[in-house]
Amino acid sequence: MAFTIQQACPQCGAPSELQETDRLLRCPYCRVKSFLFARDYFRFILPNKAPDKEIVYAPYLRFKGAVYSCHGQGITNRVLDITKVGIPIKGLPISLGVRSQVLKLSFLTPDTRGRFLPLSLTREDVLKSVAKQASRSGTLKLFHQACIGDVINLIYLPLFMDNGRAFDGITRKPLMASIREADVFSSAVEYQPGWRLFFMGTLCPRCGWNLDGERDSAVLTCRHCSSAWEAMEGKFSEIRTETVSGEDRKTVYLPFWKFAVKISGIPINSYADFLRVTNQPRVIQKDWETSDMSFWSPAFKIWPQVFLRVATQLTVAQKDFAAKEGLPDQNLYPVTLPCSEAIQSLKLILANATYTKKRTFPLLPGVDFTVKDSSLLCLPFTDKGLDLVQQQLRFSINKNALSFGHSL
Repeated sequence: MAFTIQQACPQCGAPSELQETDRLLRCPYCRVKSFLFARDYFRFILPNKAPDKEIVYAPYLRFKGAVYSCHGQGITNRVLDITKVGIPIKGLPISLGVRSQVLKLSFLTPDTRGRFLPLSLTREDVLKSVAKQASRSGTLKLFHQACIGDVINLIYLPLFMDNGRAFDGITRKPLMASIREADVFSSAVEYQPGWRLFFMGTLCPRCGWNLDGERDSAVLTCRHCSSAWEAMEGKFSEIRTETVSGEDRKTVYLPFWKFAVKISGIPINSYADFLRVTNQPRVIQKDWETSDMSFWSPAFKIWPQVFLRVATQLTVAQKDFAAKEGLPDQNLYPVTLPCSEAIQSLKLILANATYTKKRTFPLLPGVDFTVKDSSLLCLPFTDKGLDLVQQQLRFSINKNALSFGHSL
């Protein structure tokens, strides 16, 4: 379940609200757009209901995303939403429960009054916990696990001390008596510069035109010079784009990541090798022996099972689309899955494509992918009411599955 964040426009100060997955702030008053970027975590604070007290904030890490597990001879998936206390102080609630969903949060800023307990739980610790909860294989051996489209945020719970006891800063009710004042206050620190939230201007670095995108876009586009830009380390980096022409002006374009890869740990050096390893029921052509192998992934969040199906279909097909450089003029679906997240799906696509899972799955732990090149390819789809149908390969994507992706 998503939560709501209150945020003032950095340009005019007008109030606005964001959803957890939003990255593009569009002010309803001054119309200025700002792209949100943080170097490690987006940091949020729960509202403090004890303004007369000295506040100390306790950190909680929240994971939300799709987790895929390869075990036995199959692949399972789960969408998980987990919140874990980020500091080992006995007596703190182990989870925030539904507070982050029912209360309006705000971004942590240098003006936030109070001090902050240091985070001791790492991203890797959270992912290990997620992996444990996602694994439902029982006695079956787990060969590979990956999180696709996951978001890890940091949420702070306000606390205060009174008469030697720790109190919840939201309910003003005492927590367990085992929390000592020294535990709470001795290690608390002031706001750190590295926690800064960046509001990036959305002007095209190439031509100066306004960049476009939806609220949850991971990539912004420029219609003027037909370019695409992804935020990296506080600045926009250009992405190579191509478009396959559609049948008419009503064509809808969906974006896909295309990766040229080098694979180690399994004998795949060409498209023909891929077909042999995965035991695809196709007659191998002579020129496929020298054809480079590319992997495809949706560049948008979607139902986990649909994500894997579509990625596998495109990868197995290896269609040589007649694409031209640049973006479509209209009807482009937003890029909501960053390139770095799509790369995490490569081993899953290989596992899902193989018909000989009993033979291939045990090899997965030793398989490594090196991405030699990546690009964003926009493919044409025809709107058929409930489904979008790809115009060359004729596979379909349900619109409800696309809508679900905006909540991931």
